[in-house]
Amino acid sequence: MTNLKPVDVAIIGGGWTGLAMAKELVSRTSVSVLALERGAPRTLADYAMDMDELDYAIRLRMMQNIAEETITHRHSARDSAVPVRQYGSFHPGTGVGGAGEHWTGMCFRFMPDIFTLRTHLTEKHGAAHLPADLAVQDWGVTYDQLEPHYWYAEQMMGVSGKAGNLGGKLIDGGNIFESPRSQEYPTPPLKHSYASFLFKEATRKLGYHPYPTPAANLSENFTNPDGVTRPGCVYCGHCSRFGCMIGAKSQPTNTLLPVLRKHKSFQLRTGSWVRRIVHENGRATGVQFTDANGDEFFQPAETVVLASFTLNNVRLLYLSKIGTPYDPAAGKGTLGRNLTHQVQGGARIFFDKPLNAFMGAGCVGQRISDYDGGNGLTGEDGLLRLGMLSANSNGELPIASFGALPPGTSKANWGAEWKAASLQWRDRVAQLSLAGEHMSYRQNYMDLDPSYTDKFGDPLLRFTLNWTDHEYKQQEFAYDLSAKIAPAMGAKVDPTRPSRARYNVIQYQSTHIQGGAMMGATPETSVVNPYLQHWDVPNLWVLGASSFPQNASGNPTLTALAVTYWAADAVINKYLKHPRRLA
Repeated sequence: MTNLKPVDVAIIGGGWTGLAMAKELVSRTSVSVLALERGAPRTLADYAMDMDELDYAIRLRMMQNIAEETITHRHSARDSAVPVRQYGSFHPGTGVGGAGEHWTGMCFRFMPDIFTLRTHLTEKHGAAHLPADLAVQDWGVTYDQLEPHYWYAEQMMGVSGKAGNLGGKLIDGGNIFESPRSQEYPTPPLKHSYASFLFKEATRKLGYHPYPTPAANLSENFTNPDGVTRPGCVYCGHCSRFGCMIGAKSQPTNTLLPVLRKHKSFQLRTGSWVRRIVHENGRATGVQFTDANGDEFFQPAETVVLASFTLNNVRLLYLSKIGTPYDPAAGKGTLGRNLTHQVQGGARIFFDKPLNAFMGAGCVGQRISDYDGGNGLTGEDGLLRLGMLSANSNGELPIASFGALPPGTSKANWGAEWKAASLQWRDRVAQLSLAGEHMSYRQNYMDLDPSYTDKFGDPLLRFTLNWTDHEYKQQEFAYDLSAKIAPAMGAKVDPTRPSRARYNVIQYQSTHIQGGAMMGATPETSVVNPYLQHWDVPNLWVLGASSFPQNASGNPTLTALAVTYWAADAVINKYLKHPRRLA
């Protein structure tokens, strides 16, 4: 193993949170920063020359190589886990920018009660009326503390949207249920699609409060406070699972890297697979990694920042033997606890006219939040939280969108009859989609698999995860709501009601995996403190959605960035001036 020249800060991961932390450190201090990314570098030219649906959207070119590392899954601790050999329920990215390159760009702030959810639910419903296995927690930080950091992140990305709660004043046309904002969005909302316009008109007539999806896809040319200029969206439909060919979608490579490249104190090393955080006597001394040639290195560092995808954060802490593994039987330990995903639902709807759905972007759409969080819910039927319902126009690509038919239209799912029916219904199908909260439960967690290993022989991460009655109720409520809205849009709803099938790794749920290294107020109930500093190793900081004790309805990216900027202030203003445990 080769020992390298020491650096002040070694950052594991070259995605949103890792590069955001790096940018704050090199812009505001004199420390040297090295970011280690196991994937390849990426440039705008890479995307401009190759936008192949089969390669990117079907074969998932931008995702981690599942032959080198995957997870195993089981539904309960009584079951045997098996490896996931084909990505289905989520798509972890790789390469510089990580999942921030292939994301759709939806940018939601979490509602204030998410950050104090245990307290909120207990006060609203009473502890005796909460599920016995519910494991939601307060975060140790509040929305009011994070609000300036949300705004900072929105300016960096140039988020497009319409405020609905500006300093406590409710504004029609925006999301009146959103958290109070100090500022209007940096850029106006994206354009309507035909489907989203119909959804807006229908829901308004039904008494709901539609608003445009906040987007990291620019609605117009924009220069952010760092001087980075990007163009407005052209609605080509190549957002989700693609990098943006013109840079209109905010990605780490077109917002943060241009700033970082100006600083000599910053280095980015790709092809570097970190396998251990090395530590002794309660202090991290650096990281051990293997490069693309198979050579092993030790990178000494005064401070280590773990900023990879949720799965990799948790797994690396396990492999490095940092923290106390969670024991679900005893309810003790913290590492691996509170695994959450995303609850999806809604209904497919069918029109008697074309929608021009080939035009769109990752965030073109309208949605309602009348039932987001606990809005409109009494909890008497056991339904404590729901989420947002939307009509999105992401840009229907020809392969993935072909074959969407009303039930009973074709006797077969292949052949001449099926093809003819698919052509007839092409561009006449839309989806009303639930983005639902996923609360944490004591039986859903992550640990190391005792049988299966990655290409280096290191144990894989094991998911123990299944739906509960609450998630089924969320999906059923969303279907009934969709069935109410569809006729008002001039559409017919698919009569197939949601099933109560177990969680599976085949059906895509979103790439929103949270938990495992959650933040909190005490070391007995969390892995990191409210500043994302590890309780046991104070010169180790763990960033990203792995710190979320539960998942809100909205996409986690903006909140992950807000909490990263909150942590960066603590590192720069407190820790570097006097290294110590901050809480």
